[in-house]
Amino acid sequence: MGTCKLSDYDYHLPAELIAQKPLAQRDKSRMLVLNRGDGSREHVIFDQLPGYLEKGDLLVLNDTKVIPARLIGQIAGKKVSAELLLLYKLSGGDWVAMVKPGRKLKPGTKVLFDHDVEAQIEAYTQNELRVISFSAPRPLEELLPHLGKVPLPPYIKEEVENPDQYQTIYAAKEGSAAAPTAGFHFTDPVFAALREKGVEITFITLHIGPGTFQPVKTEDIRDHIMHSEYYRIEQETAARLNRAKKEGRRVIAVGTTVCRVLEAAAGEKGILKGQKEGWTDLYIYPGFKFRVVGAMLTNFHLPRSTLLMLVSAFGGHDQVMAAYRQAVEMKYRFYSFGDCMLII
Repeated sequence: MGTCKLSDYDYHLPAELIAQKPLAQRDKSRMLVLNRGDGSREHVIFDQLPGYLEKGDLLVLNDTKVIPARLIGQIAGKKVSAELLLLYKLSGGDWVAMVKPGRKLKPGTKVLFDHDVEAQIEAYTQNELRVISFSAPRPLEELLPHLGKVPLPPYIKEEVENPDQYQTIYAAKEGSAAAPTAGFHFTDPVFAALREKGVEITFITLHIGPGTFQPVKTEDIRDHIMHSEYYRIEQETAARLNRAKKEGRRVIAVGTTVCRVLEAAAGEKGILKGQKEGWTDLYIYPGFKFRVVGAMLTNFHLPRSTLLMLVSAFGGHDQVMAAYRQAVEMKYRFYSFGDCMLII
């Protein structure tokens, strides 16, 4: 395999192409359609998606909901602010979080917030994360909407006017530190047109961690350690996926998160054994054999990221990188609030 070098996943992106705000009309984003078979490309508007899907296709979306997980408080006894980014809750009630400034937030340190909320750093965990306990007058989840902010990716420099702009319209299961951005483009009229076409629609859940934005730093991409994320596939969804596979119908993943979940949960023949939930650290890069996903909708990703490697594995490294270069030339909008690519 000749695409293990980190530099194989680099490309030049002018800063002005990083979308800072969502479009007023979600479904009017641009969509680059890449045909894996012959490498041909088309350039259309997202609301034309139903024209590229077929009756019987199974469209799978991630219904995770971003929580206001970014908390800013003050270190007890010091005039120093501290930032916590809640990642996931442990079974005992403590949380695992990213913290800033890391050198000042050692076990035993307390951080004070509004609404009589107090956090205590309990322990270090892997990747410089912290285990944190909270004391509060009400359950922390009830207070988060008043305490926290939606954690936008580091390349978005402005706050969103409305937190719902950084959610899909079908977000339902709270727990994510980042949004499944390939789903941003969907609107009720697009869903209606897909159903009219005979496209079947179902949902999985994967709560996205901020590790999704971390660039790979090892020169041989195979040496990178992949972050873990929690996922769940309901019994009914598993049955729908298995029916589609057995009947030879195409499964279309909306986003890299859906792709990872489906490929992680399926057996060798692409079949799922009932309801599934757990953690996945599946790392997909060129050479991976896809067992479930037959087409993918995805946004444009950061250079040197595991997401770009996954898309390259699915669409073909050279074809995907050529499509990215053309997207830059044609001034597509990149990253979370940007345009998208349909790989068929």
